[in-house]
Amino acid sequence: MNPALKRHAALILAALLAVSAVLLPGRPALAGPLSGTVLSSATATLPSELAPLATGKRISYLSTTVKELPITATGLILTPKTGKNNKIVVWGHGTTGLADQCAPSTSQAVFWPEARAAIAELLRRGWTVAAPDYPGLGTALPHPYLIGGSEARSMIDSAKAARNLDATLGTQYVIDGHSQGGQGALFANEIASAYDGPLVLRGTAAIAPVSNADLFAPLIPGTPAQGYLVMALYGLQAVDPTVVPATILAAPARQKTGVLQSGCLNEILAAYAGLTASQLLVGGALPASVVTKLSHYVNPGQAAPSAPILLVQGTDDEAVPYVITAGPLVTELSAYSQPVQFIQIDGATHDGAVFQSTTTVANWIAGRFA
Repeated sequence: MNPALKRHAALILAALLAVSAVLLPGRPALAGPLSGTVLSSATATLPSELAPLATGKRISYLSTTVKELPITATGLILTPKTGKNNKIVVWGHGTTGLADQCAPSTSQAVFWPEARAAIAELLRRGWTVAAPDYPGLGTALPHPYLIGGSEARSMIDSAKAARNLDATLGTQYVIDGHSQGGQGALFANEIASAYDGPLVLRGTAAIAPVSNADLFAPLIPGTPAQGYLVMALYGLQAVDPTVVPATILAAPARQKTGVLQSGCLNEILAAYAGLTASQLLVGGALPASVVTKLSHYVNPGQAAPSAPILLVQGTDDEAVPYVITAGPLVTELSAYSQPVQFIQIDGATHDGAVFQSTTTVANWIAGRFA
């Protein structure tokens, strides 16, 4: 057996034995006390922007799938060197790729500059930062890319793991994320009251979050963003085996799928950018059934949030359309009782919105903790 698979199998076996010992008959796994259990911890080498501000631990910890089965996940816990208080902020990173080498906790090449800037400001406020990789990045499982419920569970469980590592941390936490991480943050807000146990979610900040996949996914074929769509198909397959990308992708696109394991985001985008719609997909368009499944798994706003929401969006975003965040997403989230604040950043690109909002977002988080 592959050593990574063998190690993962051993961890899952231990988790399953523990779960079977403590969960009450008929009680769902998400209500169990073990998610967030730290399975391993090692000193992490942090990027130069963060090393003066924090000490880091790379951890593996117990989380759950969208079907409530135990899995292992990985990530970083960053502890401020000065001014530390007892609050936790979870940072949800933007898309890095599908393969294990695309886990930010082990590869500084995909620990994006905008993520470093955002985390640095959080650390300066004295907050411990939990930065999950998301399931399947850094473990032997496939990564359920853009499956919001998967990202959400690993985010909440990373906050639990931070408390398990540091008994001085309190129960209050906020989730802050960008792009894929912004989408995960919104999903986490929807499941927090049922999933986070003793923790108290004070709010979620979502910068350029992915949403309304049914509106924009059909428009992607033939554009430079096609690599995102290919990854999304494989993300769907990770939770729904009836989705078979090999039957959806056209031959020229199928010939490039090796890059999904050999490369990360930039390599994937470059590999697919030049294809026409008919070279990407059989018939040049997404099947309606796939669009429906993307909508179900990818779109936040399908359930009531449990804490206030901050949305930040740049008007010149080249990856997540401004009109989708400012229009449908704001409307969908505002239909519930929790307050939604929307901040528009004129002229900001997808990553630029993070750089230009680090202080604004941190101030909003501070207000939530206050």
